[in-house]
Amino acid sequence: MSEELLQFIWQNRLFDKDSLTTHKGEKVEVIHVGSRSTNSGPDFINSRVKIGDKLWAGNIEIHTQASEWFKHGHDADKAYDNVILHVVKKNNTIIRRSNGEEIPTLELIYNSFCELKYEELKSSRNWIPCQKDFHIKDDFLFSSWLERLCIERMEQKADRIRSLLEFYKNDWEQTFYCALATNLGYKINAQPFEMLAKSVPLNTLLRHRDNLLQIEALLFGQAGFLAASLFDDAYFNSLKKEYQFLKKKYELKPMENHLWQFMRLRPAGFPTVRIAQLASLIFHSNNLFSKILETTDLSKLRALFRVEPSAYWLRHYQFNKQGVSKVKRMGTDTLDSIIINSIVPFLFCYGLLHTNQKTKDQALEFLSKIDAEQNSIVKNWEGIGVKATHAMATQSLIQLKNEYCSRYKCLNCQLGLWILARKQ
Repeated sequence: MSEELLQFIWQNRLFDKDSLTTHKGEKVEVIHVGSRSTNSGPDFINSRVKIGDKLWAGNIEIHTQASEWFKHGHDADKAYDNVILHVVKKNNTIIRRSNGEEIPTLELIYNSFCELKYEELKSSRNWIPCQKDFHIKDDFLFSSWLERLCIERMEQKADRIRSLLEFYKNDWEQTFYCALATNLGYKINAQPFEMLAKSVPLNTLLRHRDNLLQIEALLFGQAGFLAASLFDDAYFNSLKKEYQFLKKKYELKPMENHLWQFMRLRPAGFPTVRIAQLASLIFHSNNLFSKILETTDLSKLRALFRVEPSAYWLRHYQFNKQGVSKVKRMGTDTLDSIIINSIVPFLFCYGLLHTNQKTKDQALEFLSKIDAEQNSIVKNWEGIGVKATHAMATQSLIQLKNEYCSRYKCLNCQLGLWILARKQ
């Protein structure tokens, strides 16, 4: 029996309400269990209980055994002097405040099914702990839980964006540029793209906004792709010549190009193609994040990013390796990935920091209009009967799997509550 489970039982009133008595036999009536405290001190604050014929208001402390009160040093801590009731599974001693005054102790009585089911969930090796009981969920409440999970996921992403904003001194354009570049690398090249964006700031690139070749030279040069010698590639040599000048001008230090991964990638996703697309986007777009803030139509938002790289990349995926001519414009899947993983979190973060509910709502609306993502997590949810129809749902399901199911945080999950609250 864990203290965490006992707190869960108390918080959700899963105890036998008709058999509550203190260690002295006084009847206990729980008016309000209190609010779970996330700070140091008692577990629940602002609780109200009636002990005998007297109504008490204060805090509740919960332990599996009463003796843990002394083990944790609460008897000498004045922060626990306002505890009105000590709730335990086993009452094995009398507990007191720092002044020696005795505190009423309640030995909690509850259905053993809850404890047995929790142990079963914790030991489960299914894809999600509650997979065997998943069918009992309430579909309406599950949908509400998914909506909350999506907002939770956006808030977590907003926290990471806030940290990046602080690093870039609240420059939204630079911060978005760095996040966008990272997103273009997907998982396999996310880190090198982040390093690239940090090595050549957006303000440096914008000084050459009227010259695509120079923007390309800065990005490819900093990425380490211009260190070779390709005498028969005129475009490559033009880039290299420009970069040698710009490198000295801005005192730049290039990355090692071995950091970039090409294996297991389709040619359209090669980092060289993505860098060319990023260069073209910077060339064609000024104050990109400001334009995003002003855009409420999904098709127009996609159009902002539907740019073509320079002509060289029509027939190339890498330097000096010519192929069949093909437009290297970003496809819908790539554009939607950018919207889901970069644009929406930035809009949500902007709305949070500027107390603008309209911007937050707009971010979530974009998610609701984008088709469901296709990945292993979404496919596994489909396998147990959850079919997502849009990206807002898939973001919720990813959050549920990663932050709750994979971490066995059943006591913090609405699904866990439904299952553990059953009588049998």
